[in-house]
Amino acid sequence: MSDNVTVIKPLENPMHGSTRVPGDKSISHRAVLFSAMAEGTSRVSGVLDSADVRSSIGAVRALGAQVSLEKQADGSLAGGITGWGAAGPSQPAEPVDCGNSGTTVRLLMGILAPWDIQVTLTGDSSLCKRPMRRITAPLMKMGARFLPEGRETLPITVHGGGLRPLTYDAPMASAQLKTAVLLAGMYASGTTTVNEPAPSRNHTELMLPEYGVATTAGACTASVTGPAQPQAGEVLVPGDPSSAAFLACAAVLRPESSIQIEDVSLNTARIGFVRTLERMGAQVSVAHTGAAGKEPYGIIEACHTPDLRGCEVPADKIAGIIDEIPVLALVAAHAHGITVFRQVGELRVKETDRLAAIMDGLAKLGVDAWCEGDDLYIEGQPGLQVPEGLEFDSLGDHRLAMTWSLVGLTGKVPVNIKDFEAVRVSYPGFLDDIERLAR
Repeated sequence: MSDNVTVIKPLENPMHGSTRVPGDKSISHRAVLFSAMAEGTSRVSGVLDSADVRSSIGAVRALGAQVSLEKQADGSLAGGITGWGAAGPSQPAEPVDCGNSGTTVRLLMGILAPWDIQVTLTGDSSLCKRPMRRITAPLMKMGARFLPEGRETLPITVHGGGLRPLTYDAPMASAQLKTAVLLAGMYASGTTTVNEPAPSRNHTELMLPEYGVATTAGACTASVTGPAQPQAGEVLVPGDPSSAAFLACAAVLRPESSIQIEDVSLNTARIGFVRTLERMGAQVSVAHTGAAGKEPYGIIEACHTPDLRGCEVPADKIAGIIDEIPVLALVAAHAHGITVFRQVGELRVKETDRLAAIMDGLAKLGVDAWCEGDDLYIEGQPGLQVPEGLEFDSLGDHRLAMTWSLVGLTGKVPVNIKDFEAVRVSYPGFLDDIERLAR
């Protein structure tokens, strides 16, 4: 067997008890990046230690921020970040490598756009295939330049400086796009507004006030008025709901399981997967226990549910579950009837073509899944029996690696996962955590 194939064996026991998941990836990125922009030294804790967040840490160091984060007993990172403040980022000596992190590179475009420096942004082979035009287009309207002109993928060189405010009607709901424009707008004289066709994650609007930058936000709109220089803040990162989704779905699928996931973000823009599971009839619930700044957190509880049913997920809910669709598709494969995810074309341009990968993986299970336009249909098979000897290819995508591992973990026969180590991007301890719940 190839060295990069991992055998995932069925859990020996049902999942029981309480656990925590690593810090939220979206909030961790922003804590690092916003602290690097700020004047003074910010204190951050609960930061996810993963490959993607390490890309943001490396990038801001290359641009002049001083990062002193240390590994904590729970595996998170905590410490101080001294930003470049009003002096602006430094001119790096070489291209800034963003690894596999779309969040890092897209937010950096907005961060660099106001400054009179030239920075080349690049990444790994996967990131260099992902679309960047959605970010560069509004920033060019604000006055930034990107070379080579017309280029839609990395590497791209940012030529910043002299921005003007913008009111932008975004063609898609994207927290990365929205954040990039707002971060650039902080250094333009006037109000910059982003209007979206559906709600996207609102961590930026909630976190910027923690750094002294006022924001105005509605369900599908967000604004910032510049010039506004962020000041050092203090951020506690709650657990990542996208990571929690895989544990919750595992409990729903594994007979006799019942778990609680503590201290996880319950931001309404992030727990759409819970609402989708509820529509499928799954036994899941949330309970608020506190808040970190303006970010609510609490407990997600999930129990095995033998009688799942198909449902329809409307287009206006997709942005809130885009990262969880692969694992929700696996749950739908076990449900009575057909599940429809409306307008999920965005999956084609994630770390890989997740839409094709979902259909290919479910086909290996003997489950019918197909697309009509950008709508994904899955015809469930209650009592689904997994054939022996299956091998899934993660395609280097962390969400796919965790999704297909649940086939083995919650089933009766082992499965092989190619490039399972992709989980290091967001949840390095995933397998240990899920196995600990089944002891």
